[in-house]
Amino acid sequence: MTYLVRQLAITVITLLEYMLFFRAILSWIPQMRDGKLAQVLYQMTEPLLLPFRSLLSRIPAMRTFPVDISFLLAYICLIVIERFLYFY
Repeated sequence: MTYLVRQLAITVITLLEYMLFFRAILSWIPQMRDGKLAQVLYQMTEPLLLPFRSLLSRIPAMRTFPVDISFLLAYICLIVIERFLYFY
């Protein structure tokens, strides 16, 4: 039973990683930003990114930083959690 739960969690985390990756790719293509796929990706991944944006907004230097680091932090956290689940 715990094996199935762990595999399900790993699968969900992997899907989130792919969605974040595709969201990043879509953000570089201006014509694709307003499409239905982009809207779905934003709706699915925004709740994951909001806590990281909130944390980063508390750091004064990050408020004016031109790159959205919250994406990278969320992606790294997902990878760490996934690796933990693989080896636990």
